Amino acid sequence: MGAKIAPSILAADISSLHNDVSAVVKAGAEILHIDIMDGSFVPAITFGDNIVAALRKRLKEEEQVDITLDVHLMIENPQKHIETFANAGADIITVHYEAVPYADKLIEISNEIRSFGLKSGISINPQTPVSAIADIIPNFDLVLIMTVVAGRGGQKYINDCTVKITEIAEKFDVLIEVDGGVNLDTITIPAEAGADILVAGSAIFGKNDIGAAFVELENKL
Repeated sequence: MGAKIAPSILAADISSLHNDVSAVVKAGAEILHIDIMDGSFVPAITFGDNIVAALRKRLKEEEQVDITLDVHLMIENPQKHIETFANAGADIITVHYEAVPYADKLIEISNEIRSFGLKSGISINPQTPVSAIADIIPNFDLVLIMTVVAGRGGQKYINDCTVKITEIAEKFDVLIEVDGGVNLDTITIPAEAGADILVAGSAIFGKNDIGAAFVELENKL
């Protein structure tokens, strides 16, 4: 199975969020990436569980699709919010190693996420080596590798992070997701290294024809 593109609504027009999401769904998107930022773990503040719930409801009722909602918690104390986002309709919940740098706590969080029937993810920032999470990767379903500094969109892909994708692909049986700087010029780099899910924001939602931008990216794979 080839890599899948997960459009990131961080780059969407919030005033017409439903229309933007509808455009990528109609273009064939199967995964939607939702960045939750608290203004503490990262400087920005973005969405909450209400956005996840609203998207789930409208996608089911109007688009009549059961698209995967990939929730990326860039927040402090993520363990306090797992049930909330599970109940809102998340399919994947990913937490950051840097927010909870304790193996036993991270395993507990993964177990809680899985208890709701969801996939659990662990994310690392560009400066964090794979070795920091190597011992606990088998306790997760997905590893999200940040290829930009967490907290804002539109940054350039950090090539030095590609080696992490290869390292994980060679050593672990786990889904690999890449987030940051994915566009027409860079998308083949993480894909060829072994990534399964490629998050793209401004490369899709920053274009005039959102659906066409998604398809153009897909055709590069």
